[in-house]
Amino acid sequence: MPVDNKPAHWSEQGLRYLKGVGPKVAEKLQKLGLKTQRDLLFHLPLRYEDRTFVSPLGSLQAGQRGQIEAEVLHAGIHFRRQGRSRRMLVAKLADNTGVITVRLFYFNANQQKQFEKGNWLRCYGEVRSALGELEMIHPETEVIDIDDPPPLPQTLTPVYPTTEGLHQISMKRVLRQVIEKLKTDGIAETLPQEWLDSNGFPDITSAMIDLHLPGSRQDSDLIAHNRHPAQYRFIVEELAAHRLALLERRREIRSRKTPAINANGGLSRKLKLALPFALTGAQLRVLTELTADFAAAKPMIRLVQGDVGSGKTVVAALACLPVIESGYQAALMAPTEILAEQHYQNFALWLEPLGVGVVNLVGADKGRKRALKLSMIASGEAQVVIGTHALFQASVEFNRLGFIIFDEQHRFGVDQRLALQRKTRDDEMPHQLIMTATPIPRTMAMSIYADLDYSQIDELPPGRKPVTTSIVSEQQRDSLIQRVARSCREGGQVYWVCTLIEESEALQCEAAELTYESLCRQLPQLSVGLVHGRMKPAQKEAIVAAFKNGDTHILVATTVIEVGVDVPNANIMIIENPERLGLAQIHQLRGRVGRGARESFCILLVRNSLSELARKRLEIIRSTQDGFTIAEKDLEIRGAGEVLGTRQTGDMSFRIADLMRDQKWFAQVEDLAELMQRPEYAAVRVELLRNWIGDRQDYTDVG
Repeated sequence: MPVDNKPAHWSEQGLRYLKGVGPKVAEKLQKLGLKTQRDLLFHLPLRYEDRTFVSPLGSLQAGQRGQIEAEVLHAGIHFRRQGRSRRMLVAKLADNTGVITVRLFYFNANQQKQFEKGNWLRCYGEVRSALGELEMIHPETEVIDIDDPPPLPQTLTPVYPTTEGLHQISMKRVLRQVIEKLKTDGIAETLPQEWLDSNGFPDITSAMIDLHLPGSRQDSDLIAHNRHPAQYRFIVEELAAHRLALLERRREIRSRKTPAINANGGLSRKLKLALPFALTGAQLRVLTELTADFAAAKPMIRLVQGDVGSGKTVVAALACLPVIESGYQAALMAPTEILAEQHYQNFALWLEPLGVGVVNLVGADKGRKRALKLSMIASGEAQVVIGTHALFQASVEFNRLGFIIFDEQHRFGVDQRLALQRKTRDDEMPHQLIMTATPIPRTMAMSIYADLDYSQIDELPPGRKPVTTSIVSEQQRDSLIQRVARSCREGGQVYWVCTLIEESEALQCEAAELTYESLCRQLPQLSVGLVHGRMKPAQKEAIVAAFKNGDTHILVATTVIEVGVDVPNANIMIIENPERLGLAQIHQLRGRVGRGARESFCILLVRNSLSELARKRLEIIRSTQDGFTIAEKDLEIRGAGEVLGTRQTGDMSFRIADLMRDQKWFAQVEDLAELMQRPEYAAVRVELLRNWIGDRQDYTDVG
């Protein structure tokens, strides 16, 4: 074990000093942003599970998570997909009350050995229904002596965020070591003691131990209801850290020199007259706010939020025109080549008749074609540049970049956004417009994006056809497939979305593959495509392009199908297990259809065992087309952490705080953030940001 250059305090030591952390495990931990033992302590449980009792098989119901003890009746390897060697371990387990099937799609020899006939197993996982029988997919499993089983936990079991190839058991084994050190030696406090005392919050060491190792049934009950003092302390602390980082970022940006936008509005007036539609009142209001930002002589940094189909793209195009009139270039960043091409077609249609040069730069551009585009960008002939991650590359030099638009900004890393900001002359900070279709209520958006000014396009253009939404039982799957076939024969196209299973991308892709194979068998006369997150970007984009071009009738996908991709011919959206998603995400998926002349439908394919709460949530989607109303109601039911999720909050995801649930702490958060800005707390403030923002505090660097 290496001992050279060992940091003075154990919490600052690297993970290699922990037993069981070799290069491979360290690499997986680093994917989670965990580099030091202190980082591990702040890797708080994602949730807690109640494993204090065993459920008889006869009492299980689909949709619940449960712990069982049962005997292996038989197990075997099944090969799936004709002609392909994809294995699945299938086992039948029983106790004296019933039988259950266990399936493992990915397993090793040791796991297979656990399922020898006659072994008694303790399993924990989600119970599902398949063909009228109960099953568990990839439960946590251990072999037990049924006459002398290991004792059950007396408190809740924490479940940690993890990554592929790093199991909960491995994570807990590593965490247990640092928690033992914490019990013995503690770590330095990061909040002012007088503030802790006046608010009645615990010290950092005891709070950390309570959350990682609930010490009693009472602790467990409080934690289960988010009422433990340790949770309160870290909720306020995390929210304060995010607020500090955002305020610092805004302060830095607003202090920078920025391009002076002085335009007479001639190009904007020409485009408005040329458009075949009238702008809505909401679009005009947002354009007025953008004009005021340009006139303020400080860098614009504004979030424009608009529901699916509200017309954000034309607002972005109009926002570019005063920049161009002032002698600067504008750049629009899109997360995929398909979306970049779609934006390019719109911008070229609108702007080129006005004499504005528009160029699309994507990763697929090579050789002379790429060189020509780079030359046009560098010379300024390309006044609007639309592209993907290709715009970040060092070879891309702008003549005079003054304005950047990020479409769905959470899809880009901080380093990527900063790399584009730095492509300006004379150390100028370009104006920035951030667009998102994620329907987050105004109060929530202003908390998440406290560093940004905020605009909302809260009105849909007239004539947008509503999408009929229905909730259909899994038992009607065969008749639904026949309905899909009829629609495709009549010229329509269908999205079929398979949602997240547990927290495993591998299992999510597995579900999509099985649905794809099933549809191929049942609908051999139709062309079916498959796209999921484990495919290479070029492969995904080729498949989506085939669907967009009408070469594919049905696109089976995980939730990776891109926001904003416009396929007017697609008129049916089917979402399996929609209760696994936030309503905002379902609404975004629904927005992929209803863009053409065909009557359009969104079908929520649900299990019979759906809970009352899940049905209540889905009824909200069925009854309204307003994304902001949907988001508000979903926040009331589930809270911000569930509604927004890591993907949708981008850099500003939370580990323990929930913006909706924790609004009662906002006053303390503001007080703490103000206190922490005092000079005497400068060093502690750095630690606070490191603990909660980590590497993400780089986003305060705008230089």
